[in-house]
Amino acid sequence: MSSQHQRIVRVLTPVVAAAALYVGSAAACPAAWAHVHASADNPVRGARATVTFQVPNESDKGAATTALTVTLPNVASASTEAMPGWTARLDRDAASGSVRSVTWTAAPNAGIGVDQFALFRIAVQLPDAETVSFPAAQTYSDGTVVNWDQPPQPGGGEPEHPAPMLTLGGRSPASHVHGAPPRSESPDTTARALAGVALAVAAAGLALALVRRRS
Repeated sequence: MSSQHQRIVRVLTPVVAAAALYVGSAAACPAAWAHVHASADNPVRGARATVTFQVPNESDKGAATTALTVTLPNVASASTEAMPGWTARLDRDAASGSVRSVTWTAAPNAGIGVDQFALFRIAVQLPDAETVSFPAAQTYSDGTVVNWDQPPQPGGGEPEHPAPMLTLGGRSPASHVHGAPPRSESPDTTARALAGVALAVAAAGLALALVRRRS
């Protein structure tokens, strides 16, 4: 191998490796974003916040999602956002009055269709804990029920049907409702992957030009 070829290999190897890592990370995103996902703007321990559940339709049979039940950590009070085409019901403990769960049910001929997702919001008082789990049950029009209730695996791995979770920050001196929708949106992983490849190709071309210029 000539010295010029050796220089090209030395320059292009890290570029190709970086591109592979970028594309690999982008390709790994859809699996996580296909799950039922919980988010909130600046969730704080013990504070009141609006929690948003992003629910995608994962049916491979063309069935619509017609109901969603989310288990709550026995919150003292809760209120749901009005959502066209859906009704919400809070399940309260008769003795304590705490809210144990919330169920959203689609009206006839409504629901989450294939290749669609919906956002369900509820204002609750968050517990005084580092994390909070919201086990959920997703019901489809064909009778299928998918339970999103599995805890994280030992070592940090993700189970097949993870329970939606929030990591909470330090306590806030004043509690208030965060009414704005979450900032995080499902990423366009295809665009990210193509952009990464284009960036890598451009860098490779520049490196090759520099090598030829110096040879």
